[in-house]
Amino acid sequence: MFCIGSNPSTHFIFFLSFFVLATLFSSSYGDSHLNGLHRSHLPEYDEVVEWNTRRIVVETSTNSTDMILAAKRTYRKDPSNNMEYYTGGWNITNSHYLYSIAYSAVGPILVAVIWLVFFGVFMLCLCFRHCCCRRKPYGYSRAAYAVSLILLLLFTTATITGIGFLYAGQAKFQNSIVNILSYILHQADRVVVNLQNLLGNLEAAKGVGVGQISLPDEIKGEIDTMGITINRLADTFHNVTGTNSHDIRNFLDPLRLTVIYVAAAVLVLAFLGFLFSILGKKWVVYCLVIAGWMLVAGTFVISGMFLIVHNVVADTCVSMDEWHQNPNARSALEEIIPRVDNATAQDISKVTKGVTFSLLGVVNYAISNVSNANNLPPEAKPLYFNQSGMVMPTYCNPYNPDFTDRKCEPGEVDFTNASQVWKKYICEVSSSDICITTGRLTPDRYRQLTSSVNVSYGLYTGMPFVVELIDSTFLTETFTDISENNCPGLRKFTKWVYVGFITSSTALMFSLIFWVVYVRERRHRAYTKRVDRLPEEEVSYIQG
Repeated sequence: MFCIGSNPSTHFIFFLSFFVLATLFSSSYGDSHLNGLHRSHLPEYDEVVEWNTRRIVVETSTNSTDMILAAKRTYRKDPSNNMEYYTGGWNITNSHYLYSIAYSAVGPILVAVIWLVFFGVFMLCLCFRHCCCRRKPYGYSRAAYAVSLILLLLFTTATITGIGFLYAGQAKFQNSIVNILSYILHQADRVVVNLQNLLGNLEAAKGVGVGQISLPDEIKGEIDTMGITINRLADTFHNVTGTNSHDIRNFLDPLRLTVIYVAAAVLVLAFLGFLFSILGKKWVVYCLVIAGWMLVAGTFVISGMFLIVHNVVADTCVSMDEWHQNPNARSALEEIIPRVDNATAQDISKVTKGVTFSLLGVVNYAISNVSNANNLPPEAKPLYFNQSGMVMPTYCNPYNPDFTDRKCEPGEVDFTNASQVWKKYICEVSSSDICITTGRLTPDRYRQLTSSVNVSYGLYTGMPFVVELIDSTFLTETFTDISENNCPGLRKFTKWVYVGFITSSTALMFSLIFWVVYVRERRHRAYTKRVDRLPEEEVSYIQG
């Protein structure tokens, strides 16, 4: 095992000084990545965090734009590119971005390596000193005994406080992540449901009509083609968001369990080390020191991993805020929630308006040329069904032939009153479906008209969603909501976890040292008191 000689002050002054500097390096290195290059004050919580306001937009030859997000926030050294600074902005699919953000954790990991090497060498040196220079443990310093006990209490308390901070941050971070993933999946599901509803109405439009009058085959073919596009979009939304959610959970769930287990191990080790140091169980303390030696290195490594998580969260939040300033630009944020390209969205809009216009054209044609016809001969059946009476009003088509918005003409009915107004024109029919009372509609034709109108109304009310696809409104709302309501908390909670790990790791690191110091001083104190009670001759013999 190892021990400390009777005059270890030089060793400990050097050792403590070295690790104070190493720990300060880790903390300051982490802070540089926590705080970043630019700062601003967020009103959501009272702390200063990085907030990048620079936005770079690169024009392309197709008059669209590719937006480089969080350019300054992600300006880090890239170890995969000869330590050149990464300038590609936030992009989780870019290997250089991933390497650069992984490099941001080099500080805590470097401290872990230094701790393993130097503390291991230090223990070996003490072992050799103990084996080669054995001396009787007579004499102790009351000041060293008192100071070591006070510092032991202080660092044990700091370890427990850091773990408490860590647990609180981890729990809140986990809840925030769950809420965000649920929200993103909900938004994606909303898009998928709206797409499916739109496709359902388009498909229904192929099957409705009035009598033998229905949509032209050309329009039905456009519906079939658009159905393939809409199904592809729905699958893309479902697969991309589902895969991203699954990948995030697969990364964070093991990390969460690791954090919990390691934090629990640190807490138990700190308590046992303090307890057995107070009890003077030297060999148990030495075993705990060896376990703590490796555990401290592990906690620094995990704190580095959470520094990576914090930086990814901060980068993503800044990217969302910048994208909100130019929502029409292409960006890497589409890897989180895909965006429908403008041409496809315009095609969906054109087909939807075209089907709505044509279907209502079928309805109005049937009303004007069949139901309101007065001179049809009985041989014209099924167009003739003995229709008579007051002329039926036509339906208000919301679109002109060029698909621009159209205002209703006086006398036209719309969805709010069409079914009730047309019901007044229903006649009683014979077994051969011929009106035997005054009226312009048979019950069957009334159902056909209202079915066609209901389908067209479903298409019309689906247009605001199509407009959202065109101008990316749903993406803007999603990213804005996350940026304003979730990002401040995520930044804060990941910082809590990182600071908690650094605090508990550093405190445990110094606790290991003072376990040994206190055990030594306690053993020397007990031995000295026992020797002082012996006769002078025996003392001289013992000290030999």
